[in-house]
Amino acid sequence: MIDWDVAVATGVRWARPGPQVSLAEARRAVAELRELAALVQEPVREVTGMVSGETGGQIAVVDRPGWIRANVDGFRVVLDPLAGQLRDKPGAWPAPGGLLGSVGSRVTGVQMGLILAFLAGRVLGQYELFLPPDPARAPGPANGAAAGSAPHGSGARGAADSATSGAGEGGSLDYGDVPAGRLTLVAPNIVMVERELGVRSRDFRLWVCLHEETHRMQFTAVPWLRGYVQGQISEFLLASDLDPAAIAERLRAVADVVTGAARRGAGGGESLIEAIQSPRQRATLDRLTAVMTLVEGHGDYVMDAAGPQVVPSVAEIRARFAARRHSAGRVEQAVRRLLGIDLKLKQYAEGARFVRSVVDQAGMAAFNKVWTSSQTLPTKAEIADPGAWVSRVVGTDALAPPVPAQEPPPAPPAAGPGPAAGPGGQG
Repeated sequence: MIDWDVAVATGVRWARPGPQVSLAEARRAVAELRELAALVQEPVREVTGMVSGETGGQIAVVDRPGWIRANVDGFRVVLDPLAGQLRDKPGAWPAPGGLLGSVGSRVTGVQMGLILAFLAGRVLGQYELFLPPDPARAPGPANGAAAGSAPHGSGARGAADSATSGAGEGGSLDYGDVPAGRLTLVAPNIVMVERELGVRSRDFRLWVCLHEETHRMQFTAVPWLRGYVQGQISEFLLASDLDPAAIAERLRAVADVVTGAARRGAGGGESLIEAIQSPRQRATLDRLTAVMTLVEGHGDYVMDAAGPQVVPSVAEIRARFAARRHSAGRVEQAVRRLLGIDLKLKQYAEGARFVRSVVDQAGMAAFNKVWTSSQTLPTKAEIADPGAWVSRVVGTDALAPPVPAQEPPPAPPAAGPGPAAGPGGQG
């Protein structure tokens, strides 16, 4: 499928260097990011009301090449188990082991590397959900699973089962020893953006850490969620059309998208992933889009909901960061749309609106019902209509205004003319 060594080499070669900083500045930035990533754990717990099944958690502060290598490792965890199934599908093309397949894997490796090189200069941080197994760890339940919950894992078959068989919801699937995820911060990009925005470094770094810590909380407090996401990814990939006629049709769609992006700049149009999907993949992509919109929007909500008591200049940072998102040139806007980056930015906005609306209507405890099972996740339609999700999952009773407490009736007057004064002093 993909020559991963070629992907890493290409990505590292073409990644742009980070901002100029002295060695002392770089060391201070790394140390502070590690400190702040640990510091925001309590504010995230307070805002979300969630409790992680993991104590502490891994934190990595990396440069751009380190981010590329880490992401390739994550892709391999998800894709390598599927490679054999994809090759064995009837009509698979190119044939496994052939010259065309070997050349094709190198070409896709170069393509993957170029995409990662582009993204490596833009990503501030992420929660790495899929890590390769740690050979030093003894086999056992997945690290980070809450006490009493079913283990969750990285096998493609097991991940798909977890989406349908109730893993984490009373099931007993065992996927082996799966390392917990890792909160990763890309130091050069954080330094670069805080300089461009002209904001306080510590506040901006806290703000970024809040978002990524929210993702860590989501996937460690909700044991079934990682398996569900991986199951949807696996299902999407296994539904690919691999026969030559279908591939030719997808390539024509890709050509149309590229031409349209160059012509329209930022104005509408599909991303490449939307262009290459088969009809069977659309329903899966809708489910995957819905859950990722939820987790990204939840992270964006928490960034701001933590408030100025955690990030004193949060309002200034949000305003300047939002303005920066819309200030890219025409070429970069076209590339961002092709790669689905604009779709991700849309997920931040739509997801945050969904979370904010549900919390405003029903409160955070009611919103947290979203994590009960895959059946309580919002659909793509419900992301756009939060009230529909509230009606389906929370119920209308939760929205009824509280009945004010009744004051006890006043005692009868001991003596004297005239009626007793009622509540509020009105007779």
